[in-house]
Amino acid sequence: MSATIIDGKAIATDLRTRVAAEVTRLSAAHGLTPGIAVVLVGNDPASEVYVRTKSRQVAETGMRSFDHRLPATAGENELLALMARLNADPAVHGILVQLPLPPQIDAQKVISALDPAKDVDGFHPLNVGRLAIGLPTLVPCTPLGCVMLAKTVRPSLAGLDAVVIGRSNVIGRPLVQLLIAENATVTVAHSQTRDLPALCRSKDLLFAAMGRPESVKRDWIKPGATVIDVGINRVAGADRKARIVGDVAFEEVRAVAGAISPVPGGVGPMTIACLLVNTLRAACAARGLPAPAI
Repeated sequence: MSATIIDGKAIATDLRTRVAAEVTRLSAAHGLTPGIAVVLVGNDPASEVYVRTKSRQVAETGMRSFDHRLPATAGENELLALMARLNADPAVHGILVQLPLPPQIDAQKVISALDPAKDVDGFHPLNVGRLAIGLPTLVPCTPLGCVMLAKTVRPSLAGLDAVVIGRSNVIGRPLVQLLIAENATVTVAHSQTRDLPALCRSKDLLFAAMGRPESVKRDWIKPGATVIDVGINRVAGADRKARIVGDVAFEEVRAVAGAISPVPGGVGPMTIACLLVNTLRAACAARGLPAPAI
């Protein structure tokens, strides 16, 4: 037995194509072009790569990109003033503040200063609360992408037993809420969970988001289960060159699982694609238009 490989790159490409078609329709029918502002403070290398990729994909879908770069020495008040201007700009429908921020800036204070209707990362407390009680809202992009990937092999998650390994505010907790909304039965696992391998072996769906390279082994997996690997870890290979691996030991787990997302090429490409979806939805909401069915 060998698992179906969930091709996140191809799925994300298809999603971006559908977003681009909807952007074209909105422009023609309503004179509306969705716009997203990305704010980068400092020059973190990983953030630089993400912002470049995002800007390219925004342009490819026909959206407008408003990128703002501040030096690593920028003060909190300077960033908050920029947030206020972007909140008030009608051409900007989505705002993303790239994390991490320099230590002199309180990230939660900045996130809370965002207009919740433009919070395309889904981190504002109001959006977090709406998600928790099942109201429509903008949701974090990576968890949204995880659910989309799972549904390519399990179109209905209703009644399935799922485990989310990891309880971060960015991935684990919102992912739990999204799975509950899909009517899955969800268990949250973490560093204090007893006999984690045995717990995981009873689940139909496993989402690994704990940030520990290749920790999920073959004997953790229920035969035929769907495994979504959210981890992105840089490790040294036998040749001492760095390589990217997930939280799942891919080669051994694929022999047991029914379907598995690889790293790289699984969840990663979905994050920006879902950011574009959120921006599209925010633009429609700003005009009082129905949410796009994509």
